[in-house]
Amino acid sequence: MKIAKIPQKYLGQRIDKFLDTRLKEQSRSQIQKLIKQKLVLVNDAPVTSHYSLKSGDIITVIQKEPIIDNPKIIQKTEDLPKIEIISETEEYIIINKPSNLTVHGAVHVKGKTLVDVLLAKYPELRQISEDPDRPAIVHRLDREASGLMVIPRTQDSFDNIKKQFQKRTVIKTYTALVFGKIAKQRDEINFPMARSSKGNRMAAMPETCKLEKNTLGKTAITEFSVLKKYINFTLIKVKIKTGRTHQVRCHLAAYGTPLVGDYLYGTAKTKAKNRRLNMKRVFLVADKLEFKDLKGNTVSHEIGLPKELEQLLEQIK
Repeated sequence: MKIAKIPQKYLGQRIDKFLDTRLKEQSRSQIQKLIKQKLVLVNDAPVTSHYSLKSGDIITVIQKEPIIDNPKIIQKTEDLPKIEIISETEEYIIINKPSNLTVHGAVHVKGKTLVDVLLAKYPELRQISEDPDRPAIVHRLDREASGLMVIPRTQDSFDNIKKQFQKRTVIKTYTALVFGKIAKQRDEINFPMARSSKGNRMAAMPETCKLEKNTLGKTAITEFSVLKKYINFTLIKVKIKTGRTHQVRCHLAAYGTPLVGDYLYGTAKTKAKNRRLNMKRVFLVADKLEFKDLKGNTVSHEIGLPKELEQLLEQIK
């Protein structure tokens, strides 16, 4: 298929949005797959979904038959994990993700994911994304953690919220319980982060190397303030300025105060304590989320701690 003339009203628009108006037999995610597979050419060259159409562009779609999404078939929705809907509008959904639920699928992921749960209730979300394997997902939360997530319901909302995450204007705070006593009332952790050679984890790098700023790893900034001090634990409020994988867990472990319940970044001693406390999750809750909707209005939600974590705080008094 070749499109040699782009209507004036579509100039400057993303190519995947434009093709969505032309390829009626295919969904937006299917079109994005075509683009990802370099089967969509502009002036005989492959482009990305973000490409903005220009006057004189000639689009060639190298595909004769529709792509089959081959979604996972879920026979019984009652077998899916339960998620709490905090707020639901035509533009977005705010959910409280439970612990021990992975956000989206991957090669190593077994069992149902948050995406499976969402698609069972909101199948239209399949059309919203830049990555068809992660429909409607603009940010993530560790499997072992719980808390607030926003799920956009339209492509415009997806683009709007993703841009805010990229600009770091989304306010996202956590409540966490760590091992040990923290002397300072508040502090900032800014160790650069890089993927560790030891399994599926991250590594915090030293700030300096040979008295010079360390150029290894990516910038990562975590702020915290102390909420309450216990004999052997500290309850803190955490705010991240960057969104690196496992950032809070990795930074707090490097600071010398691993998260309670963290078997991946904890020490041998704290892991043994986790087992004695019968911890089956990390004590990390994304309890505040704030962003702007498409009209520019501030959307803000807060939640309390899950019952099992409240009970733990009573236990360690």
